Amino acid sequence: MHISEGVMSAPVLITGAALAAAGISVGLKKMDSDKIPEVAVLSSVFFVASLIHVPIGPSSVHLIINGINGLLLGWLCFPSILVALTLQAILFQFGGITVLGVNTVNMALPGVICYYLFGRLVSRERRIVSLVAAFSCGFFAVLFSGILVALSLVFTEESFMPVAKLIVLAHMPVMIIEGIITLFCVAFLKRVKPELLGGIYGKGS
Repeated sequence: MHISEGVMSAPVLITGAALAAAGISVGLKKMDSDKIPEVAVLSSVFFVASLIHVPIGPSSVHLIINGINGLLLGWLCFPSILVALTLQAILFQFGGITVLGVNTVNMALPGVICYYLFGRLVSRERRIVSLVAAFSCGFFAVLFSGILVALSLVFTEESFMPVAKLIVLAHMPVMIIEGIITLFCVAFLKRVKPELLGGIYGKGS
Protein backbone atom coordinates (compact mmCIF):
# COMPACT_ATOMS: atom_id res chain seq x y z
CA MET A 1 0.00 0.00 0.00
CA HIS A 2 2.87 2.33 -0.70
CA ILE A 3 1.55 5.50 -2.35
CA SER A 4 4.08 6.79 -4.85
CA GLU A 5 5.76 10.19 -4.98
CA GLY A 6 4.04 12.96 -6.89
CA VAL A 7 0.52 11.58 -6.43
CA MET A 8 -0.81 13.23 -3.26
CA SER A 9 -2.01 16.82 -3.01
CA ALA A 10 -0.29 19.22 -0.61
CA PRO A 11 -3.17 19.25 1.94
CA VAL A 12 -3.19 15.43 2.11
CA LEU A 13 0.60 15.34 2.47
CA ILE A 14 0.57 17.94 5.25
CA THR A 15 -2.27 16.22 7.10
CA GLY A 16 -0.52 12.86 6.80
CA ALA A 17 2.76 14.32 8.06
CA ALA A 18 1.03 15.96 11.03
CA LEU A 19 -0.84 12.78 12.01
CA ALA A 20 2.30 10.68 11.60
CA ALA A 21 4.30 13.09 13.76
CA ALA A 22 1.63 12.88 16.46
CA GLY A 23 1.53 9.08 16.36
CA ILE A 24 5.32 8.78 16.39
CA SER A 25 5.53 11.22 19.30
CA VAL A 26 3.08 9.15 21.34
CA GLY A 27 4.91 5.96 20.39
CA LEU A 28 8.33 7.29 21.38
CA LYS A 29 7.00 8.54 24.72
CA LYS A 30 5.72 5.04 25.47
CA MET A 31 8.92 3.30 24.34
CA ASP A 32 11.47 2.13 26.88
CA SER A 33 14.70 0.17 26.51
CA ASP A 34 12.94 -3.17 27.05
CA LYS A 35 10.77 -2.59 23.98
CA ILE A 36 13.51 -1.56 21.54
CA PRO A 37 14.46 -5.13 20.44
CA GLU A 38 10.79 -6.01 19.88
CA VAL A 39 10.22 -2.83 17.88
CA ALA A 40 13.32 -3.55 15.79
CA VAL A 41 12.26 -7.14 15.05
CA LEU A 42 8.74 -6.15 14.00
CA SER A 43 10.11 -3.29 11.91
CA SER A 44 12.33 -5.82 10.13
CA VAL A 45 9.41 -8.19 9.59
CA PHE A 46 7.36 -5.37 8.07
CA PHE A 47 10.33 -4.31 5.90
CA VAL A 48 10.83 -7.81 4.45
CA ALA A 49 7.12 -8.73 4.13
CA SER A 50 6.23 -5.60 2.15
CA LEU A 51 9.20 -5.77 -0.24
CA ILE A 52 7.31 -8.10 -2.59
CA HIS A 53 4.54 -5.96 -4.04
CA VAL A 54 2.30 -5.79 -7.09
CA PRO A 55 1.78 -2.25 -8.49
CA ILE A 56 -1.83 -1.04 -8.83
CA GLY A 57 -1.89 2.45 -10.31
CA PRO A 58 -0.39 4.92 -7.81
CA SER A 59 -0.26 2.28 -5.04
CA SER A 60 0.60 -1.43 -4.67
CA VAL A 61 -0.56 -4.70 -3.10
CA HIS A 62 1.70 -6.51 -0.64
CA LEU A 63 1.75 -8.05 2.82
CA ILE A 64 1.67 -5.44 5.59
CA ILE A 65 1.77 -7.35 8.90
CA ASN A 66 0.40 -4.26 10.64
CA GLY A 67 -2.15 -6.29 12.61
CA ILE A 68 0.42 -8.28 14.59
CA ASN A 69 2.64 -5.20 14.68
CA GLY A 70 -0.08 -3.14 16.33
CA LEU A 71 -1.19 -6.00 18.56
CA LEU A 72 2.27 -6.44 20.08
CA LEU A 73 3.43 -2.82 20.06
CA GLY A 74 0.37 -0.60 20.35
CA TRP A 75 1.41 3.00 19.64
CA LEU A 76 5.01 1.85 19.19
CA CYS A 77 4.06 0.51 15.76
CA PHE A 78 4.23 4.12 14.49
CA PRO A 79 8.03 4.42 14.92
CA SER A 80 8.42 0.75 13.96
CA ILE A 81 6.68 1.22 10.61
CA LEU A 82 8.26 4.63 10.01
CA VAL A 83 11.78 3.16 10.18
CA ALA A 84 10.88 0.37 7.73
CA LEU A 85 9.18 2.75 5.28
CA THR A 86 12.12 5.17 5.42
CA LEU A 87 14.60 2.42 4.58
CA GLN A 88 12.39 1.14 1.75
CA ALA A 89 12.09 4.65 0.31
CA ILE A 90 15.85 5.26 0.47
CA LEU A 91 17.07 1.81 -0.59
CA PHE A 92 14.40 0.66 -3.06
CA GLN A 93 12.42 3.81 -3.95
CA PHE A 94 9.19 2.27 -2.63
CA GLY A 95 6.80 5.07 -1.76
CA GLY A 96 9.01 8.09 -1.16
CA ILE A 97 10.15 10.71 1.33
CA THR A 98 7.39 13.27 0.67
CA VAL A 99 4.66 10.62 1.14
CA LEU A 100 6.33 9.09 4.20
CA GLY A 101 3.83 10.68 6.59
CA VAL A 102 0.77 9.52 4.64
CA ASN A 103 2.12 5.99 4.18
CA THR A 104 3.04 5.73 7.86
CA VAL A 105 -0.45 6.76 8.98
CA ASN A 106 -2.14 4.48 6.44
CA MET A 107 -0.28 1.43 7.79
CA ALA A 108 0.34 2.23 11.46
CA LEU A 109 -2.96 3.79 12.51
CA PRO A 110 -4.99 0.65 11.65
CA GLY A 111 -2.54 -1.34 13.78
CA VAL A 112 -3.22 0.93 16.75
CA ILE A 113 -6.99 0.77 16.17
CA CYS A 114 -6.91 -3.04 16.07
CA TYR A 115 -4.71 -3.05 19.19
CA TYR A 116 -7.59 -1.46 21.11
CA LEU A 117 -10.36 -3.37 19.34
CA PHE A 118 -8.94 -6.89 19.69
CA GLY A 119 -6.12 -6.76 22.26
CA ARG A 120 -8.16 -7.78 25.27
CA LEU A 121 -9.97 -10.49 23.33
CA VAL A 122 -6.68 -11.98 22.12
CA SER A 123 -5.48 -12.31 25.71
CA ARG A 124 -8.58 -14.26 26.79
CA GLU A 125 -8.10 -17.77 28.16
CA ARG A 126 -10.78 -19.23 25.86
CA ARG A 127 -8.84 -20.41 22.83
CA ILE A 128 -11.61 -19.92 20.27
CA VAL A 129 -12.22 -16.32 21.36
CA SER A 130 -8.50 -15.56 21.28
CA LEU A 131 -7.96 -17.04 17.81
CA VAL A 132 -11.03 -15.40 16.27
CA ALA A 133 -9.86 -12.06 17.68
CA ALA A 134 -6.36 -12.66 16.30
CA PHE A 135 -7.70 -13.40 12.81
CA SER A 136 -9.97 -10.35 13.00
CA CYS A 137 -7.02 -8.19 14.04
CA GLY A 138 -4.99 -9.18 10.97
CA PHE A 139 -7.98 -8.97 8.64
CA PHE A 140 -9.32 -5.59 9.74
CA ALA A 141 -5.88 -3.97 10.01
CA VAL A 142 -5.43 -4.52 6.26
CA LEU A 143 -9.02 -3.49 5.52
CA PHE A 144 -8.60 -0.23 7.45
CA SER A 145 -5.29 0.43 5.67
CA GLY A 146 -6.98 -0.11 2.29
CA ILE A 147 -9.72 2.33 3.24
CA LEU A 148 -7.19 4.94 4.38
CA VAL A 149 -5.21 4.58 1.14
CA ALA A 150 -8.45 4.93 -0.83
CA LEU A 151 -9.42 8.05 1.14
CA SER A 152 -5.95 9.54 0.63
CA LEU A 153 -6.37 9.16 -3.13
CA VAL A 154 -9.98 10.40 -3.26
CA PHE A 155 -9.20 13.47 -1.12
CA THR A 156 -6.35 14.25 -3.53
CA GLU A 157 -8.53 13.99 -6.65
CA GLU A 158 -11.98 12.51 -7.23
CA SER A 159 -10.80 10.94 -10.49
CA PHE A 160 -8.85 8.45 -8.35
CA MET A 161 -12.13 6.89 -7.17
CA PRO A 162 -11.95 3.84 -9.52
CA VAL A 163 -8.36 3.15 -8.46
CA ALA A 164 -9.30 3.62 -4.80
CA LYS A 165 -12.06 1.02 -5.10
CA LEU A 166 -9.70 -1.35 -6.92
CA ILE A 167 -7.09 -1.06 -4.16
CA VAL A 168 -9.57 -2.08 -1.46
CA LEU A 169 -10.91 -4.99 -3.53
CA ALA A 170 -7.43 -6.16 -4.54
CA HIS A 171 -6.45 -6.42 -0.88
CA MET A 172 -9.27 -8.85 -0.01
CA PRO A 173 -6.97 -11.91 -0.41
CA VAL A 174 -4.28 -10.10 1.62
CA MET A 175 -6.81 -9.49 4.41
CA ILE A 176 -7.52 -13.20 4.66
CA ILE A 177 -3.84 -14.17 4.46
CA GLU A 178 -2.85 -11.66 7.13
CA GLY A 179 -5.73 -12.80 9.33
CA ILE A 180 -4.38 -16.36 9.14
CA ILE A 181 -0.79 -15.20 9.77
CA THR A 182 -1.86 -13.20 12.83
CA LEU A 183 -3.89 -16.15 14.12
CA PHE A 184 -0.88 -18.50 13.90
CA CYS A 185 1.45 -15.91 15.44
CA VAL A 186 -0.85 -15.43 18.42
CA ALA A 187 -1.34 -19.19 18.85
CA PHE A 188 2.44 -19.67 18.79
CA LEU A 189 3.15 -16.83 21.21
CA LYS A 190 0.54 -18.08 23.66
CA ARG A 191 2.43 -21.37 23.83
CA VAL A 192 6.04 -20.19 23.95
CA LYS A 193 6.09 -16.49 24.94
CA PRO A 194 2.72 -15.42 26.38
CA GLU A 195 4.29 -12.44 28.17
CA LEU A 196 4.69 -10.70 24.79
CA LEU A 197 0.90 -10.49 24.60
CA GLY A 198 0.88 -8.97 28.06
CA GLY A 199 1.76 -5.63 26.47
CA ILE A 200 -1.97 -5.30 25.79
CA TYR A 201 -2.32 -4.32 29.44
CA GLY A 202 1.17 -3.01 29.96
CA LYS A 203 3.42 -0.15 29.00
CA GLY A 204 2.38 -0.11 25.33
CA SER A 205 -1.25 0.76 26.13
